[in-house]
Amino acid sequence: MSKWILGALATALFALAAGFFVSGGLASPANAQTITVYKTPWCGCCTAWIKHLQRDGLEVRVIEREDLAPVRASLNVPDELASCHTASVDGYAIEGHVPASEIRKLLETRPDAAGLSVPGMPMGSPGMETTSPPDAYDVILFSAKQQSVFASYVGRFPAEQAVGQ
Repeated sequence: MSKWILGALATALFALAAGFFVSGGLASPANAQTITVYKTPWCGCCTAWIKHLQRDGLEVRVIEREDLAPVRASLNVPDELASCHTASVDGYAIEGHVPASEIRKLLETRPDAAGLSVPGMPMGSPGMETTSPPDAYDVILFSAKQQSVFASYVGRFPAEQAVGQ
């Protein structure tokens, strides 16, 4: 090989290595997560929620089950926070129509909790889009001992932005 080709290869390799180290080496936890979604085979809103996650850049693995109660129990989701699908990502449970932005916030802040839930199936939440007026709902942060409001929404908008929408 000529010195020119070797020099060009060395320069390219150096640039690649420098870019790897400057960027932190690997993707950050909130940018390259795979979320595993457990859903029943017949649920259309679960499929719509999965598309919402994918549009936000999350990689989604889908597992269909006839009964999700054992999945919720294994992830310590309280019965009163149940919804139509359950997911897990990086050690956290995600129950129901949680907005992708809140999942990312959970992964960035890493609170001491079991996960997030949007109980029930609020109209206007991700996967439950409608032309009817949207519901107000809370995203609940939960652990074995407590529950608190992590975020509030009206449809797809955070509550503080929903005024006038």
